[in-house]
Amino acid sequence: MPRVTFPTGMQRHLACAPLEVEGSTVRNALDAAFAIEPRARGYLLDDQGALRPHVAIFVDSVPIRDRKTLLDPVRPASDILVVQALSGG
Repeated sequence: MPRVTFPTGMQRHLACAPLEVEGSTVRNALDAAFAIEPRARGYLLDDQGALRPHVAIFVDSVPIRDRKTLLDPVRPASDILVVQALSGG
């Protein structure tokens, strides 16, 4: 099963241990994770269900391409890493 790991900064507000969930897409895997940790949804997704600007997701160390529908594929042994996106200048 894919493993979803949440950002360290999120741990200050919501304890979310890494989760092993079912899913063939990022959306499926996140929905399964939200079924276990429902408060994580609002932190990661906007009201349209798209990834918030301050969040990035990597599947097997590769950034996802689909930030709106989250339909990037996930393999059964994938590592899904959710991180806080950084910007600066």
